[in-house]
Amino acid sequence: MSHVTVPGTRTGLVEPHGGALVDRTGERPDDLESLETLILTPREVSDLDMIASGALSPLEGFMRREDYARVLEDMHLGNGLPWALPVCLAVDEAPEGDRVVLADGSDMPLAVLEVEEVYEYDKEREAERSFRTTDEAHPGVARLYAQQPNYVAGRVTVFTRPEPAFPELALDPAETRRLFAERGWKRVVGFQTRNPIHRAHEYLTKGALEIVDGLLIHPLVGETKSDDVPAATRVECYRVLVDNYYPADRVVVSAFPAAMRYAGPREAIWHAICRKNYGCSHFIVGRDHAGVGDYYGTYDAQLIFDELEPHELGIETMFFEHAFWCRACGSMATPKTCPHSGDDHVFLSGTKVRELLEAGELPPAEFSRPEVAEVLIEAYR
Repeated sequence: MSHVTVPGTRTGLVEPHGGALVDRTGERPDDLESLETLILTPREVSDLDMIASGALSPLEGFMRREDYARVLEDMHLGNGLPWALPVCLAVDEAPEGDRVVLADGSDMPLAVLEVEEVYEYDKEREAERSFRTTDEAHPGVARLYAQQPNYVAGRVTVFTRPEPAFPELALDPAETRRLFAERGWKRVVGFQTRNPIHRAHEYLTKGALEIVDGLLIHPLVGETKSDDVPAATRVECYRVLVDNYYPADRVVVSAFPAAMRYAGPREAIWHAICRKNYGCSHFIVGRDHAGVGDYYGTYDAQLIFDELEPHELGIETMFFEHAFWCRACGSMATPKTCPHSGDDHVFLSGTKVRELLEAGELPPAEFSRPEVAEVLIEAYR
């Protein structure tokens, strides 16, 4: 199949990017053994699975040169639709046949790709445009520089999908849309996270929830840096937080199967487009979204949306400044809402929180809910 009708305008939900959800799942072909096999990296497997499910609609496969070049140049596909990051498959040399098998790292066949094009690409240029840096210390740049020198493009048909890391949270875009429609939600805000949710994140998501029908907490569970908090620990944090502090009928927690690219501003746009495919009408962008190190300014991931035409993305962004507990206000606040000095603000760096957790100490209640901190302390033991 290529496109499927989904709960969209009929239910009041936002349309998928490009107007229809792509479905690139299909039957396992009989001639698989006769085809050349390409082994995919974990990130490429994530991308393949997201193409299959429609999370990367309107993409039907790995990008052709025209789309790739235009995405780098001005953040649009060849047909003019906004898109922020390459979704490409690197190979050493052109395959011999016009179809190839795509397999994961354990040689398990997942899909067939119809080879439409093989092209060379400039790694430094892709790094500069995608990541705003050519520094090999940047994890996204390092991964890019380690890739094979050519890209193979073409439509895919996925006949085996990888086992989801968290089956109970594995909802494809068609399934989240069905769930939102069943609940009568029309306006849904998506929250991207690769960290445990502390009080600041809780404040942002609840503030957003005040003006929409529902909240999708959508933790990224694909490949991340080795020093990021493991996905299993984060998922348990989300569970105890939602169970204790959110209205169950207004929140859905589901896994986002993407791998982190650490592309900061461009990744914020890419994350927004993906959440639109899952049925979100709104998307939260906080400080240093998808950032790493000090490669990006604190609010660069918000400013980049000004480079697109108003409403061009078809999903509304909600920009939040950094939230903290203010002792003088006696509540959570941001620089937009609090007149007091930094002396009154409870702000803990990630490093400080890790030190407390490793020592078996709870961070202050103003920073983290005790139930969340307990999960993290157990993990750090």
